[in-house]
Amino acid sequence: MRPIHRFNVTSEIPESLAALPRLAANLHWAWDRELASVFDRIDEQGGDESWRRTGQHPTDLVRRTAPNRWVELADDPAFVEQVAAATARLDAALDDPAWFDDREREHGTPLRSVAYFSPEFGITEAVPQYSGGLGVLAGDHLKASSDLGIPLIGVGLLYSEGYFHQQLNPEGWQEERNDRIDPSALGMVNTGVVVHLDLAGLTAAIQVWRVDVGRVPLYLLDTNLPENPPEIISITNRLYGGDEQHRLRQEIVLGIGGVRALRALDLDPQVFHMNEGHAGFLGLERVREWVDRGLSFDEAIEAVRAGGVFTTHTPVPAGIDRFPRDLFQRYFEDFAPQLGIDFEQLFALGQRDDEPDGKFNMAVMGMRLASRRNGVAALHGTVAREMFSGMWPGHDVPETPIGHITNGVHARTWVSDLTDQLLSGIVGDQWHLADADAFARVHEIDHGAIWLVRRQGRQELVDLVRDRLGSDLLDPDILTIGFARRFATYKRANLLLGQLDRLKRILVDADRPVQFVFAGKAHPADHPGKALIQAIHQVTQDADVRHRFVFIPDYDIGIARTMYHGCDVWLNTPRRPMEACGTSGMKAALNGVLNCSILDGWWDEMSNGSNGFDIPSFDDEHDDARRDRREADATFDVLERELVPLYYARGDDGLPHGWIERIKNNWASLGWNVIAGRMVRDYTVQLYEPAAASGDGAVAEGAAQARELAAWRASIASVWPSVRVTIDPQAELDDGLAGVERQISAAIDTGELVADEVTVQIVHGPLAADGQLDLDRREVVAMRSDGNGRYSGSFTPTLAGPWGATVRALPTHPALSSVFETGLVTFG
Repeated sequence: MRPIHRFNVTSEIPESLAALPRLAANLHWAWDRELASVFDRIDEQGGDESWRRTGQHPTDLVRRTAPNRWVELADDPAFVEQVAAATARLDAALDDPAWFDDREREHGTPLRSVAYFSPEFGITEAVPQYSGGLGVLAGDHLKASSDLGIPLIGVGLLYSEGYFHQQLNPEGWQEERNDRIDPSALGMVNTGVVVHLDLAGLTAAIQVWRVDVGRVPLYLLDTNLPENPPEIISITNRLYGGDEQHRLRQEIVLGIGGVRALRALDLDPQVFHMNEGHAGFLGLERVREWVDRGLSFDEAIEAVRAGGVFTTHTPVPAGIDRFPRDLFQRYFEDFAPQLGIDFEQLFALGQRDDEPDGKFNMAVMGMRLASRRNGVAALHGTVAREMFSGMWPGHDVPETPIGHITNGVHARTWVSDLTDQLLSGIVGDQWHLADADAFARVHEIDHGAIWLVRRQGRQELVDLVRDRLGSDLLDPDILTIGFARRFATYKRANLLLGQLDRLKRILVDADRPVQFVFAGKAHPADHPGKALIQAIHQVTQDADVRHRFVFIPDYDIGIARTMYHGCDVWLNTPRRPMEACGTSGMKAALNGVLNCSILDGWWDEMSNGSNGFDIPSFDDEHDDARRDRREADATFDVLERELVPLYYARGDDGLPHGWIERIKNNWASLGWNVIAGRMVRDYTVQLYEPAAASGDGAVAEGAAQARELAAWRASIASVWPSVRVTIDPQAELDDGLAGVERQISAAIDTGELVADEVTVQIVHGPLAADGQLDLDRREVVAMRSDGNGRYSGSFTPTLAGPWGATVRALPTHPALSSVFETGLVTFG
């Protein structure tokens, strides 16, 4: 029978336990075990239906708890004290001085606030607002910012159906199911703020919800309001669903709606951080604001760009959102006049000369509206500079103004209780924020203690698999290899399946058996990705190996966490360099899991030969099928010749001491480096503080600097051709010995510019086979001016062989974040 009315009924919470709703609503419990244990005590049912096992949010647990249970708990002095202690613990986490407070006191900082925009946030499985790595990274960014006291605000979308639940049909084909969520059951608070924007003639009302992530407020935008028409309500229905128009609408709501929401909340961040191009439209709204205040479009661009940070996460053009002209025009033709320009000028903001199909590129726009840009690993920074070098055509690829900050993961979210205790005991209670010197102490940990933690982690994983899939699966005493991530084709989850007989031999080896655990989802529209899952599923049905080769459906943060706790090896087999970072391996490493990986993403810079296992890659092989076969062979070789023998080489005490030493090397070299605390400190020092300073400078005194810089940019392109560089023919560049200093001088005719607007440099280095300077090994040396148009400097060739040198001039301005920003250069 369908009810006429629906409403919620809650129990009255005793006064002595009145803090519980607040403890439940703040997501600090997601990484604070002592806070979370309070809810274990409330959850009298426990077992398979416990709030942890089912992914229930504590807010929902609290509001569903029966009155008689509250009476029992209120009569328990120990529990009342536990709640009081948890409240004090949360208060301390929110209010006690943190790293940023110390930095501000000791060094001073220009940073007051950062707005971090992302299309998804993965904070806990109980808040299903994420699909994979991008969202989980964003969640870890917020958590680490809270731990460090960074003044950061999160902005995202509230998806009423979250991301899909996965199930496999009898043929192993992925099927999707979406469930509606109740924001209030997830601890979210309706701020009462509603903002509006125009979407091609339709007015969208956007409600703003708030959820607290420790110290960090996260604001989520929701179009599920009764005054909206169905097509507007559906904008925030689910993550990464729908067609191009649906995606464009979502990104308009996130970017433009997000800025309007902050203004309605009376928040005025200095720095706007775009986590990928999905949030790029925030820059357009900020430009519109400045045009409303009287700036021209170009001046407003400078005012906005100065405080902008853009992070790219994709190593391939296909991973960037791009919109066709006709669709884009439908939504922005009326917006362009609000910027003081016509549509063609607006559309050009997202284009570059080599843009295929003439589409609007969100990453290109995002980079143009941010003065600071970064990839998410050292190798990815190199790839990103290659991808976007066409935006700065005057410079060689290595000087494309895109840096990198390698991702990190929020340590206490991902490690097991026992691993946390182990590291706390030797590194210190604040190990999740510790440095390399502190982590060096892991070499003192007893081998037996490490092996006990690893064995219990395997048991936890085996219990999960048996509970979900069958009681005869897996063995807690067998080498366990995990592979869990988004099932994109380049990640090659099926790499080993091409040699099935070889795979089966290592699975059922009588003396040194191996078991594999797979998990992950494919995008609903990614049929090749679904085919990978199906191929894995088919092997799981093979009677000979099914007990040692499993796939866990409906991958989420909870399943991922258990796999990080229980696997011995984390397998990573992408086609290099298509993995931007690959943070799953970082989470595994913190648990003492050894990475076995292609040298791609973060592993390329952090592998040292003794903290995991490297799989050779054949990057020069252009035939993908042949490359896959060669790299599958290489993977099997590593497993059979290095990894499996080391794991099963036991001492008289039954412990694999060589393996455990490698676990220690893993912690000592990676524990301090893969943490989100390190990542967020890097963002703060390298990007946020400089962006805050330049942003403040650009808009001070009526945006005088932004106006002046816009005028300078407009003039520099037209007058730059007048600059001439003439190298002194008497320069000391004869053949000679390595290590001997060379002198060089040049005359610089600055044309219509003054000397302060030009920087002059020597560029030198070994020559490549084509006679050009080797871009990876060249060096740049600043030259000194004598004040009369002549510059001099020196350099020292460090190697024997062909060497080259030249002199170049570049335009410079104090407000530029990089001397390469203009893309202009003149060589001698």
